[in-house]
Amino acid sequence: MSVSGVLLDRCSLGRLLPMHLLVRQDGLIVGHGQTIEKLINPSGMVFDIFSDARPHSVGSVLDVMIEAAKQSDRFFLRLLAAPQLTLRGHAVFTNTDEILINLGFGIELIKAVSRCDLSDSDFAPPELAMELLFLHEANRAVLGQLSDFSRQLEEARMIAEIQAHTDALTGLGNRRGLDLVLSAAMLAKHPQDGVGDHNFALMHLDLDGFKQVNDVFGHDTGDRVLCEVSETLKELIRTDDFLARIGGDEFVVVLPGLFSSESLHQLGRRIIAGIESISISTGDRHQISASIGMTRSSARPDRTIPQLLKDADTALYWSKNNGRRRATIFEEESALHSGSQV
Repeated sequence: MSVSGVLLDRCSLGRLLPMHLLVRQDGLIVGHGQTIEKLINPSGMVFDIFSDARPHSVGSVLDVMIEAAKQSDRFFLRLLAAPQLTLRGHAVFTNTDEILINLGFGIELIKAVSRCDLSDSDFAPPELAMELLFLHEANRAVLGQLSDFSRQLEEARMIAEIQAHTDALTGLGNRRGLDLVLSAAMLAKHPQDGVGDHNFALMHLDLDGFKQVNDVFGHDTGDRVLCEVSETLKELIRTDDFLARIGGDEFVVVLPGLFSSESLHQLGRRIIAGIESISISTGDRHQISASIGMTRSSARPDRTIPQLLKDADTALYWSKNNGRRRATIFEEESALHSGSQV
């Protein structure tokens, strides 16, 4: 076979152009490259064809092929059956008036390699397709690594965010976490849409006798006791309540919902009893207890977060100064309601 004066046998043509079709002017396919067999069955392929100059709806498939060979137009061959690719190609006449069509994948390269399991041997040696595929795979690998790195950074950021709001010893919230929860509680108390009224109570707890535990048994025992107090508090409060250790042996609980004085006192008594049941050391007479100060956001609606904390702290010190082991509710600084002594 001769194309523009160059003589080639079918085997050489197949190696040189693995994506070629050789078509007679009556439409019969009489030759093809080895890669074509991986894409379609040349003897029974179903396709649509169109060129830049002729819409695919005008004329027959053969007309478009012949016109493309005459004009050296680029054309597109769309496979209507699997793997349903659109190939791009050029066509020339051979010395026997057959039409030699050389096809390529264009932007369908990645899809073709994936759907037809193509490898480097399926492309002509000077073909840039595999180089482009390598660049694509390298780019995908880099993007994958960047994605993994971004995910790791996000996980590290989330861990750092959690750690920034968590007490390292007990795993409870810390002062920063408490500030966020109180800010959210204050916003919920005065919603912008005016719907609902979500009051809450605030409890400030300080351990009685904890300094002596540290002095007698050491800080390791003190840390163990703080962790046991934390677990006891978590068992006694509700799931939706927020518990924070804000330093030393001080704890704060945010209790969503409007609480009656009796409900708060009952909770205070249960907490004091639970803490007093914690064993410090076998056979030792040392015991810890707790003093508690409480306030309710509904007591004075205009109070800020610092004022709420100050009022709970004031009630706490009233409990300590009046015998300890008490839970006291702050209403007005001049008229504190003392809690029952356990």
